[in-house]
Amino acid sequence: MQKFIKTGLMCSILVFIFTCAPQAQTGQSFERNWVEAAADKVLPSVVNISSTKKVKVNASPFSNDPFFRDFFGGGVPQERIQRALGSGVIVSGDGYIVTNNHVVGGADEVEVRLSDERVFQAKIIGTDPKSDLAVIRIDAKNLPVVRIGDSSKLRVGNFVLAVGNPFGLEGTVTHGIISALGRTGLNIGVDYENFIQTDAPINPGNSGGALVNTSGELIGINTAILSGSGTNVGIGFAIPVNLAMNIVRSIEKTGKVVRGWLGVTVQEVTPQIAKAMGLEIPKGALVADVVKDSPAGKAGIRQGDIIAAINGKEVKDASVIRLFIAEILPGTKVPIRVIRDGKVMTFNVTMGDLAKAQVPELKFTVKDNRFLNGATVSDLTPPAREALQVGENIKGVVVIAVENGSAAASMGVRPGDVIVEINSIKIANMAEFKKALGKMEGRKATVSIYRQGMLLTMTLIR
Repeated sequence: MQKFIKTGLMCSILVFIFTCAPQAQTGQSFERNWVEAAADKVLPSVVNISSTKKVKVNASPFSNDPFFRDFFGGGVPQERIQRALGSGVIVSGDGYIVTNNHVVGGADEVEVRLSDERVFQAKIIGTDPKSDLAVIRIDAKNLPVVRIGDSSKLRVGNFVLAVGNPFGLEGTVTHGIISALGRTGLNIGVDYENFIQTDAPINPGNSGGALVNTSGELIGINTAILSGSGTNVGIGFAIPVNLAMNIVRSIEKTGKVVRGWLGVTVQEVTPQIAKAMGLEIPKGALVADVVKDSPAGKAGIRQGDIIAAINGKEVKDASVIRLFIAEILPGTKVPIRVIRDGKVMTFNVTMGDLAKAQVPELKFTVKDNRFLNGATVSDLTPPAREALQVGENIKGVVVIAVENGSAAASMGVRPGDVIVEINSIKIANMAEFKKALGKMEGRKATVSIYRQGMLLTMTLIR
């Protein structure tokens, strides 16, 4: 069974045998020359990252058994050190390094080893789980900085190098091509997907490393692989550098990620909709709803419009809308081209701030509940629907946070889940959620949630 694996390496994994495939012979001196030149340029800018995090574990051997836990308790929590290995890329001479969130997120200590063997303790400047990116900084000057490329100019078939530290082996370079662009729907735990797919060998420990072009310019941050064995099978994924650097600049400037907000809920343009709209091919994104007093609403965009382009970028389908909007800083005025009643119209929209739009007026943290304790929920507001791409037909409350180590976390509840039913009681708002919560009795409960377009029913036993 194949699965997506983020390529940070946990140190508890021991690798005893390494096999090396013979290098492919192309017979072209051109290829050898560009590989050597690109590798020479990028290797000094790629670093080895090791992080440690203290996690609490239950010392009782009966802690996972509901019967014994109820009668004897869960035991005294103890701390265990969790270690991870990954890679990073130096993006400024004064110590800023970009890597993956899953390499350093939540870490208590982060150590960086440069290509010249110097070792520094790093500070986490900011993390963005929604894109799986993070920025750290070391106290150093005049560092070798990677040259930044332009991922919008990439084409399938372009030659690339992947540079990182697979299995902790520093300064490893592999060679391949771009296999596909704009990969989405991978379900690897990030909200903003627009991955570069490559067959350049990527393995655990490559996370946060560099994907570079023939000129040695950074065009992606290596992130995950598709594999059934946990090692390379020729399908790896990288975050495009244009997306990564937007996030890096935001974190450097404010310590957090700032994203634009348009205020629309969209859906795919099906062949039937395209025919009804007079379109030759199904393309663009159909506006299903417009939030009152949102940037889109104020500019004049209406329900039923088809968004064809945002800020000059063609909208091929609904999946790219969130990504395009998120890349635009709040307060920026951008042209949005729509098709309405067969006519092409352009609206100048001043982007809002997604973080401010998503702040719920009311939120509720579950306490003293054996099943959902530690989950914080709010009403499913229009901005939340837009951010999560949840249609108006879905009713419920949205999970906005889950406390680490809580009952809700152990049951698999995640931020972004929409709780629609508890023990066959349908939920439409916060009041109904609290009422259903009070009726959760006994040792067993069923909770139905809406997650990434799917309705899941979880049976909880504690």
